[in-house]
Amino acid sequence: MAGRTTLRLPGQARPTPSSSHVLALRVGIGGLVLATAWVLWPYWPWLMLAAWFAALARPIVERLAHVTHGRRAAAAITTMVLLIAMIGPLIALVMSLSADAAELIDQLTRTRSGRQAVIAIVSPDGDLARPQLDFSTAVHVFRAQGERAWTFASDVAGATADLALGLFVFFTAAFFCLTDGPRAYAWLEEHTPIAHRHAVRFGDAFVETGRGLLFGVGLTGLVQAAIATIAYTALGVPRAFVLGVLTFIASLIPTIGTALVWVPVAAGLALTGRGTEASILFAVGILVVSSVDNVLRPVLARWGHLRMHAFLVLVSMLGGLAVFGGWGLALGPLVVRLTIEGLRIAKEEELV
Repeated sequence: MAGRTTLRLPGQARPTPSSSHVLALRVGIGGLVLATAWVLWPYWPWLMLAAWFAALARPIVERLAHVTHGRRAAAAITTMVLLIAMIGPLIALVMSLSADAAELIDQLTRTRSGRQAVIAIVSPDGDLARPQLDFSTAVHVFRAQGERAWTFASDVAGATADLALGLFVFFTAAFFCLTDGPRAYAWLEEHTPIAHRHAVRFGDAFVETGRGLLFGVGLTGLVQAAIATIAYTALGVPRAFVLGVLTFIASLIPTIGTALVWVPVAAGLALTGRGTEASILFAVGILVVSSVDNVLRPVLARWGHLRMHAFLVLVSMLGGLAVFGGWGLALGPLVVRLTIEGLRIAKEEELV
């Protein structure tokens, strides 16, 4: 009879569901998990960064909670400090980089030889003649490029909106991870069809990846980029902040690293008759910038040891960049690190 409820007496064995019911339940749950992942995917990188931040900032929040007499107040203060520390410099950096980067790209695309390209890096004009545009020519160029300019402006506006929304998700998620993170993690451990000891290992691998990328890779490259940027600025190299960002990116490449940037800059200074500045930059690059990697990285590795070979970290970053875009620099190593941990567990449990 429809709607009929079967009562089970205390001590009575639970009825065994049929295989078809079990299969249907598994398929349904699997579909719901995939649907949830699909819904959260656009903001998955921001959620991942928030979880990493919460894991690293949790000791600070625990200490601060004794002063504020509450975890939520400590989490709010920590999140607010991060917001103030990030938003101002981020806006200033983006505004300064956008124009300088566009100018540098424009100059490099107009060069016809490697010598001109090197000179363009260190010269405000790139030693390249710029055509003089009168009003009629400017109108013609605007008409010809108007559609492209509108498309570019629309893309920039869309990217800005996505960034603003992503930052909102990040800071909101960071606050709730700091306040309710342990309880959410306990619930996830209880309801995930993975043994507790395995879930703990996957969680540790997740936190290890975030800490390793921040301390072992990111902070070392940031120090190198800061020193190089100060040197570029002191020596009068134009677009020093753009070159500093490129130095940070180059620091992720093993062996060669930051030399991919400061060597062409020094060569450009020498080719433009600024031999003294070129010699100083070369000395700073060899004795300071490149040495930071050998001195600082082992020290930071004690706090951010990532159990992956440096070459594997690089390849996973490049692969992640190709698959996921800019976020792949973090997602790539995370996927590879979790895979390594999964293979270790499977080997220990003799599943393979």
